[in-house]
Order: sequence, then structure tokens, then C-alpha cells
Amino acid sequence: MIYNMTMKVVNIADAKAHLSQYLELVQRGETIVLSKRNEPIAEIKPLRRRSRRPRPAALCAGDFDVPESFDESLPESVLIEFEGK
Repeated sequence: MIYNMTMKVVNIADAKAHLSQYLELVQRGETIVLSKRNEPIAEIKPLRRRSRRPRPAALCAGDFDVPESFDESLPESVLIEFEGK
């Protein structure tokens, strides 16, 4: 897989004056590096696109049954550990 990454370095004043133009470049996949006195301080880059595939309902690979004891109270020794006593 080949990625075409370009990077443009701009100072803050130029970024303020032409923000909409730079954001168009970002939408096309470019990364903009903001600099202050020629020192890079930040990057503006495109966000990863969200997957359109449905997420799996569970992470386990197969059937999963909730045990009967699921809603029961925890043992006193475990509760003490949680409460830090």
C-alpha cells in the first residue's frame, strides 16, 4: 500500500490569515505544521475515517452465557479490597 504524505510548514500569522485554505489541504490528506519563529510547535492533520463496518457485539469468539451468580453480591474479602480497608 502506498501513502502519499505531504507536509506544509506555515507560521501562525499565515495560518490565521489563510486558515480555510489550509483546512482544504488537510481535507485532501496533507499535514500542516504550525511554527512559531521557525520552530515547529503543532501539526494539523486529517482524522482517520471511521470504519463503516458494524462492530462485533462482543469480543469473545463464540457463545457466551452470563452465569447465574452474576447479580450476586461479591464476597466480603473482595469488597474489602475494593474499599481499601
